[in-house]
Amino acid sequence: MITLGVHDLAASIRFYEQGMGLPRMESPPSVAFFTLDGTWLGLYGRDALAEDAGVASTGTGFRGVTIAHNVASEPEVDAILAQATQAGATLVKPAQKVFWGGYSGYFADPDGHLWEIAHNPLFWVGPAD
Repeated sequence: MITLGVHDLAASIRFYEQGMGLPRMESPPSVAFFTLDGTWLGLYGRDALAEDAGVASTGTGFRGVTIAHNVASEPEVDAILAQATQAGATLVKPAQKVFWGGYSGYFADPDGHLWEIAHNPLFWVGPAD
């Protein structure tokens, strides 16, 4: 499971559920869970998550982590990036051909978590067709 610490839980729930269309699971009011293909996404208050880990909740800039979502085609990369920005994300890097032979771009969610949306024609990581 991937858990993201967020500043505004309600706003992040709206972004992922309504904006990005992720299916939300039943969960207690202090956390939200979404079903992903093969894993889950959890949203939890940033301060509470930092306290749980025993670290400070402050921090800006690159966090050393990106979440990658691989899709089946270049048009799908473009569509997801457009959907994310329409839902309130910031386009960080427009989709483009990349050095490793694929096609990808990045957006930052409302809390600045980086998502790479990629099509890799050389290595498919999704379910078998």
